[in-house]
Amino acid sequence: MSKKHDDDDNEDDHHYRRKLRDLQIELVKLQRKLIADGARVLIILEGRDGAGKDGAIKRLTEHMSPRETRVHAPGKPSSREDTQWYFQRFVPFLPAGEEFVVFNRSWYNRVGVERVMGFCTEEEVEVFFDSVGPFEYLLMRNGIGLRKYYLDISKDEQARRLEARRDDPLKQWKISPVDEAAQKKWHDYSKARDDMFARTGHERAPWRIVKTDEKKVARLELLRDLLDSFDYKDKDKKLTRPDRKVVFEWSKKARKKLAK
Repeated sequence: MSKKHDDDDNEDDHHYRRKLRDLQIELVKLQRKLIADGARVLIILEGRDGAGKDGAIKRLTEHMSPRETRVHAPGKPSSREDTQWYFQRFVPFLPAGEEFVVFNRSWYNRVGVERVMGFCTEEEVEVFFDSVGPFEYLLMRNGIGLRKYYLDISKDEQARRLEARRDDPLKQWKISPVDEAAQKKWHDYSKARDDMFARTGHERAPWRIVKTDEKKVARLELLRDLLDSFDYKDKDKKLTRPDRKVVFEWSKKARKKLAK
């Protein structure tokens, strides 16, 4: 590798770390306002395998108050949860006053992984579609600030990242049968994703899509978009202006920007 290329990489990394720090300072400002207001915020983060959900959440929360910040990553439902109303298993993890909660996957598992992998019936899928809108409206009417993000990635980049994950002894815990099926069922996931966007996006809680082939750019733009969606004191509006080529709201017109 040439010295010039090394210098370019170092400069890019320095720019990323500086911008990330600036945005994390904005997040601290935002959280100060949320705590003062007793606000309740829920961030739903969905996306394809390998799209970078864990890394994005780490950068989002690493300098926020640990007392008022929680991350919930749903596991395989217990036999008891299987008998409950579907949304019931998520209710205990919703934010209380002053809390900022991130769901690393959420109730949308039902129309994503569960649907594609055959872990639920089509009847259960339709019940979900009939219920999720009223359920989210109820949460927002009760005062919860809801933001929904989907991290999108190209098929080639997903393949590269999944292969790197298999080769990294520190990331072995991330490998699962669902990951192994991600490439084989690529088109099924695309179809399920598009159906989910079309049937569950609504004006008060639209889907925000983040293109993640460039991982560091995606992290910065996700944070910018999130900050842009809130009002708080001393906000740096120039810094928090997102690039709409990277992060954008789902619409029929925006479908052509999604990974196929």
